[in-house]
Amino acid sequence: MSLPSEKVRTGVEAAPQRSLFYALGLTEEELNRPLIGVISAHSEIVPGHLHLDQICEAVKAGIRMAGGTPFMMPAIGVCDGIAMGHGGMRYSLASRELIADSVETMALAHCMDGLVLIPNCDKIVPGMLMGAARVNLPAIVCSGGPMMPGRLHGRNMSLSTMFEAVGARKAELIDDRELTRIEQSACPGCGSCSGMFTANSMNCLCEAIGMALPGNGTIPAVSSARIQLAKQSGMQIMELVKRNIRPRDILTEAGFANSLAVDMALGCSTNTVLHLPAIAHEAGVKINLDRINEISAKTPNLCHLAPAGGDHIVDLYYAGGVQAVMNELARHGLLDTSLPTVTGKTVGENIAGAEILDSAIIKSVEAPYSKTGGIAVLRGNLAPDGCVVKRSAVDDKMLVHTGPARVFDSEEDSIAAIYAGQIKPGDVVVIRYEGPKGGPGMREMLSPTSALAGMQLDKDVALITDGRFSGATRGAAIGHVSPEASQGGLIGLVKDGDQIAIDIPAGRIQLLVPEEELAARKAAWKAPAPRVTSGWLDRYQRLVTSASEGAVLR
Repeated sequence: MSLPSEKVRTGVEAAPQRSLFYALGLTEEELNRPLIGVISAHSEIVPGHLHLDQICEAVKAGIRMAGGTPFMMPAIGVCDGIAMGHGGMRYSLASRELIADSVETMALAHCMDGLVLIPNCDKIVPGMLMGAARVNLPAIVCSGGPMMPGRLHGRNMSLSTMFEAVGARKAELIDDRELTRIEQSACPGCGSCSGMFTANSMNCLCEAIGMALPGNGTIPAVSSARIQLAKQSGMQIMELVKRNIRPRDILTEAGFANSLAVDMALGCSTNTVLHLPAIAHEAGVKINLDRINEISAKTPNLCHLAPAGGDHIVDLYYAGGVQAVMNELARHGLLDTSLPTVTGKTVGENIAGAEILDSAIIKSVEAPYSKTGGIAVLRGNLAPDGCVVKRSAVDDKMLVHTGPARVFDSEEDSIAAIYAGQIKPGDVVVIRYEGPKGGPGMREMLSPTSALAGMQLDKDVALITDGRFSGATRGAAIGHVSPEASQGGLIGLVKDGDQIAIDIPAGRIQLLVPEEELAARKAAWKAPAPRVTSGWLDRYQRLVTSASEGAVLR
C-alpha cells in the first residue's frame, strides 16, 4: 500500500520537499517512516488546552516508539466560558468550521499519512472530527481530559456553579465576599470544565463512536493515566496506518446510533444534537432529529452528572467510565457491539469486562433515573423543524408547562430583565434572533439560564431560543428552535403575553395563538438588518444552514 507522504519524501521529484524536511532537522531515517500530523489545540487562553503541549509531547513519543515521524500542527480554539455572555460567543460555533478547514488544509497540503487529533473543549472536538471525516486519513482522537471539580464549604462545584452564583448575587442571596470565594474555587486547574458540559460530552462520545481509546472522555487532565493514554494513542495511530483503518470505516450510521444511545444514557449536552449531525454530514451519513427521538425513547438515562446532579466527570471515571455505561447498554441490546473502533477491536471487545463500580453514579438499565434518554426533541407550530431540551436537567414540575411569553430580541435584553427582577414564576422567556444566521453564530445562553437558577427560578420559568444553551445549563431550557426568527420562523412572531404550551414527555411545543392572528403578524413581519456586515462572520451567516441540519455550511 502506498502512502500519501511518498509524494513528498521518495523519488527524484521529491528532492525539493526533502530539502525542506532536512531544514526542520529531520534525518534520513525519519523521512523513511510514515509522516503523522499531530493536530494540537494548545493555547494559553483556554484552561482546557493549557496542558495540551504535554499531551502532544506524549503522543509524539508514542508515534516515535511505533516507528513514525510526528509533526505538531496547530488548531485554534475558543473558550466558551470566557466568550460567554457577550459578542465573543458569536465566534464559538462558527469556529468549528475553521477548525475543520484547518485540519483538512494541514493534512492534505503536507501529505500526512495519519492524524492524531488533540482537542479538549467545546467546538474543537467536533471541528477536528469533521476535518478527519472529510480527509478520511487514518485518525485517532486523544483529548486533554476533564478538570477536577472545585470545592468550597465541603461541596464540589464547577463552572456552572460560578455562573449561577452571579444570579444569586444579583438576587442578594449571597454577598460579594461569598461570590469571590466561589470564583476563586470553582475551576481549580487545567482540563475541560468538570461537569457533563459540551466538551466532556463530546470527549465521551468519541469513545462511544470508536474514534478514541477507552478512557478518553473521563481520565482526569491531571492524571498520569492521561499521559499514558496519549502515548498509547500515538502508538495506535501507526497501527491504524498499517491496517488502513479510516474514520469513515468507523463513522457509520450504526456508529452514530451507538453514540446517540450513549449520549442519552449519560445525559450529555444538547450541543451534541448540533455536532453529531455535522460530523455525520462530513462522513456522508444523515442524522435527522426524529432519529434522535427514536433512540432517546428506548434508551434510559443512567447518569445525573452536573448540571443535572451533583456528580462530576471524575466521579464517572471512578465509577467505571464510559465503557461501563456502554457495557450496561450492551447487556440489554441497546448497542451494536460488532462495530470497528480505533483500537483495532470491536465495540464488544473494548467493553468486555467493564463494570459499574459505583451504582450511585451509574444506574442500571433496570433502575435508571428515567426510562428515556437525557435529550428530547420537541416539535409543534413554534418549532416545526424541531427544537431540543436536556430533559435530564429539567425539574419534574416543568416537564409540562403553559405560561405567558416574555419576549426579547437578544440575549443581552433578556439578562437585563432577569437581573432587574422582571421575570416571574410561570413565565416563558423567549430569546430570538440568536440563531445560526440571526445571531450570527447561535450564541449559548448560559448567562440567562444560570441567572434564573441562581435566583431560584429555574424550577418555575422556561426559556426558549433559536440560539442554543451551554451543556452547563439546567432547567426547562429549550434551544435550537427551527426555523429561526431571522428566517421567518414563528418564534419571530411571538408577542409578550402569548401563551406557550410545553409538553416535554409528549415532544410538543405550541404557540397558543389563533391562525388568523398569526397570519396577520406574518404579513406585517420584516426581516431585521444583519447584526454583522464585515469579517468572516458575515460570510458565515450567508453560508450556514439551520440548527436542525447541524448548522453546517453550504
